Amino acid sequence: MRILMLGNSFTSTNDLPQILAERTGSEAIQHTRGGARLSEQLNPNTGVGSRTHEALANERWVFVVLQVMSHVPITAPKSFFSSVERLCGQIRRNGSVPILFATWAYQKGGEKLTAKGWDYDAMAHRLSAAYHQAARENDALIADVGRQFWERADTQSLYAADGVHPSPLGSRIAAETLAAVIQQYKEKQL
Repeated sequence: MRILMLGNSFTSTNDLPQILAERTGSEAIQHTRGGARLSEQLNPNTGVGSRTHEALANERWVFVVLQVMSHVPITAPKSFFSSVERLCGQIRRNGSVPILFATWAYQKGGEKLTAKGWDYDAMAHRLSAAYHQAARENDALIADVGRQFWERADTQSLYAADGVHPSPLGSRIAAETLAAVIQQYKEKQL
């Protein structure tokens, strides 16, 4: 089974694709760049977009995972929803199943969250709502990693020192959440 992961440093940190590959017995390839947005994955004139365009046109994938820059679903929703819709179309034409990798709010009480002037719970709920809406509108699977973070944030160390990126445990939880969605989908297909 082949999995293509489109995203940024939230996907590449702690070698999440390798952890997912091990959990699912698959090959996981990443097209990532720190700070990348899904709109960049759509643009064949960018490095990551060129690779993604080529991969979706000429290679076969069972699943394609979409992960966008952390705050884009709530700060640039029009771009987020449009990019998800266009990418899901390309993914389906490839014969693949799209999975939205719903990310997490910045660490509660962390510098980045404070600097943005955002409330932790509000950011978590708004991100989750945007990802769930995009999944419904595009008949995509959703791996709500952000919800897993929200439920465990007070009891586990999920964040790197920057309060934004995942710790190794956070990446493992992300891989487990993605793997569970893949397994559930495969079981339904039997």
